[in-house]
Amino acid sequence: MSFKRMSATISTVALSGVLLAACGGDGEGGEGGLLASIESGNVTLGTKFDQPGLGLREGDGSLTGLDVDVFTYVVNHIADENGWEHPEIEWREAPSAQRETLIQNGEVDGIAATYSINASRAESVNFGGPYLLTHQALLVSEDNTEITGLEGLDGKILCSVTGSTPAQTVKEALPSVQLQEYDTYSSCVEALSQGNVDAMTTDATILNGYAAQHEGEFKVVELEEDGEPFTDEYYGIGITKDDQEATDAINAALEEMIDSGEFDNFISANLGEGDAIQPGTPGDLSFLD
Repeated sequence: MSFKRMSATISTVALSGVLLAACGGDGEGGEGGLLASIESGNVTLGTKFDQPGLGLREGDGSLTGLDVDVFTYVVNHIADENGWEHPEIEWREAPSAQRETLIQNGEVDGIAATYSINASRAESVNFGGPYLLTHQALLVSEDNTEITGLEGLDGKILCSVTGSTPAQTVKEALPSVQLQEYDTYSSCVEALSQGNVDAMTTDATILNGYAAQHEGEFKVVELEEDGEPFTDEYYGIGITKDDQEATDAINAALEEMIDSGEFDNFISANLGEGDAIQPGTPGDLSFLD
């Protein structure tokens, strides 16, 4: 082959490589991202498998919960807006510590799993939402009349998971509280049921899920200090970093879900009523500033 022909061939191959790279995925995640997967008819979504009312794998293998309902609605809304068929959804368990890795490795197209939006996580993934605003709260026995807020925990035994930020927040505000830590929230619920602890703390969404699962046994108590919620937790849908087209599509779907009242229906069906759980404002991430 002549030098000129060889150079032309190399140039053509190099140009093709550039074009293929330009037409590739929208970041470090899966090929094509969320929208491409929805269009293809098969999408892989992450959620929790062990949180009643939010993301729970039932005995028959089906998934139930608020996050499951929200993400299913979003995916189907995006499909409808583009004239695509509703895709087949494969659910994958997304433990808290693995969420960013699952997205970055392209193992899922997106995650809705009590996924609180914060500045650190936003450096690794894009967030659609927030679709929900919740606060730290307490779970106590239904007949408990002593614990109606922070002061009621004075000298009481408070349960949360090992290394829990919510539990440490209470301990700092009320040093007299006795912390009892377990590996899982379900262990805390069992301890509360047996009377071995006086209260349990984490996000109100999670606590409402357990209260609904154990109807008539527990109630949720809002936790405040100086009239303000202890924490603000904004739940979002995590997807591949810098995939703005999919982020905008998710926010449009979430806005329709909230405006239509469907989100309220999802809340009532999965978590019951509670002032500590409110709709978010999709696309407004000003709380990160």
